[in-house]
Amino acid sequence: MKYIFVTGGVVSSLGKGLTAAALGALLELRGLTVRIQKFDPYLNVDPGTMSPYQHGEVYVLEDGAETDLDLGHYERFTSGRLSRLNSLSSGQVYESVIQKERRGVYLGKTVQVIPHVTNEIKERIYAGGKDVDVLITEIGGTTGDIEGLPFLEAMRQFALEMKPKDVVFIHVTLVPFLAAAGELKTKPTQQSVAKLREIGIQPHVLVCRCDHPLDTDLRDKLSMFCNVPVKAVIECRDVDSSIYQLPLALQKEGMDQLVLDLLGFKIKAPRKNIWIEIVRRLLNPRHEVTIGVVGKYIELQDAYKSVYESITHAGIANTCKVNVRRIDAEDLEKKGGMALLRGLDGILVPGGFGDRGTEGKIAAARYARERGVPYFGLCLGLQIAVIEIARNVLKIPGANSTEFDPRCLDPVINMMEEQKAITDKGATMRLGSYDCALVPGTLAAKAYGAALIRERHRHRYEVNNAYLEALRKALVVSGINPKRNLVEIIELKGHPWFLAVQFHPEFQSKPNRAHPLFAAFIAAAIRRRGRGGPAKAGKGGRR
Repeated sequence: MKYIFVTGGVVSSLGKGLTAAALGALLELRGLTVRIQKFDPYLNVDPGTMSPYQHGEVYVLEDGAETDLDLGHYERFTSGRLSRLNSLSSGQVYESVIQKERRGVYLGKTVQVIPHVTNEIKERIYAGGKDVDVLITEIGGTTGDIEGLPFLEAMRQFALEMKPKDVVFIHVTLVPFLAAAGELKTKPTQQSVAKLREIGIQPHVLVCRCDHPLDTDLRDKLSMFCNVPVKAVIECRDVDSSIYQLPLALQKEGMDQLVLDLLGFKIKAPRKNIWIEIVRRLLNPRHEVTIGVVGKYIELQDAYKSVYESITHAGIANTCKVNVRRIDAEDLEKKGGMALLRGLDGILVPGGFGDRGTEGKIAAARYARERGVPYFGLCLGLQIAVIEIARNVLKIPGANSTEFDPRCLDPVINMMEEQKAITDKGATMRLGSYDCALVPGTLAAKAYGAALIRERHRHRYEVNNAYLEALRKALVVSGINPKRNLVEIIELKGHPWFLAVQFHPEFQSKPNRAHPLFAAFIAAAIRRRGRGGPAKAGKGGRR
């Protein structure tokens, strides 16, 4: 068992998660089994109650864990499925330590950061890496942050307990270019590494984020002052077109072979590299479509991160360039706002909470229905479609969700019964993977190519079955949870492609295996555009 720790320095948002994910992808190409996990220093137990403005999207795992969006990168770049053991925060650590103290586990000892907190962190490292060859752990935050010190101390202790070739430290750092001086500056990286060395950690590899090439002199300078070999100074510039070019960029720098050598692996380079084909399809599309994403947090790139990535994957599957037009749902509620939907080849309404912008989303669903534009609703996007169709097709004017209007006349969307007595917000929704039985011959069944699927959920509200008979006059319920008879997928009769789901398919899409519903949605958009004839959706499978 081998361990890699990825830390960051100088500033946040350098791309530690993407670096860890791309490295994991390269190690998998060598035939190794890899798992990646994230340790976050914040005191929240998990990101589930954090605002998208603070933290971006909440990424839901198979077992229902609400996690950082970086775990989405980990699952998209590698084949491993993650669990709640692979997401740790300071909040979880301190909660566990205090609970143990209350139970008397420490036998009356004074509970301290060292050893009790650091031991708790180390236990999670051991637990997170069972049954894999390599465990990669990303430490959130920036070296020098006070809340991150217990994690770094635990890493130092852990490395001391292991054999020399069992642990590698990778430090992702910034080498900024100063326009006034006309050169890259290495001092911030030197200071960041010095901070690590004060703690007792000597990085083996430097991943230098920069927007200009690192020449030989700069590599030599970083090598000398940071005490790493020159070959371990890795240049990492922004990729040209897509994050899926990153594995190839790091491979070109020799990072995968360097890490394998440091860990004592002797594995030949792979004959086939799937990332070459992925990038080729990305850069050489045969089709082009424009998809409108109508949301509430549209100005934030990370709020719908997995949705945007899944759209990209579907474009790869269809050899199609997908232009995404981000549309603020509230803008559709303004006079003349509906003009923002003109020229779209497809409309997608993602998940969300609260009533802000809901009427704009309902208007977008109506626009798609009436004009034959492919529509794809995710979680809240299904509920929006149901409300729109109930109001405007079935003529139920009071149709609404009790989330938006608790006293509405016709609650076609209602809070699930088991949710009504819950008062705590954190980790209390319907979370994780559940079965969905598909109706043969429907769009969903054709896309998946299966009769029973499993998808990940995160919601409190559901289609009210009291209105199901009426809704079936306009809708096809093409997916049902077999245990509880809950509506999971709906389709619109007589429409080219109108489909909405109560779950989050974006959490199971990969660049080399697009989610079947996203692939089918983009294929429908291509058909609407009418260029090159019908496109085949990406291969679906049992999920």
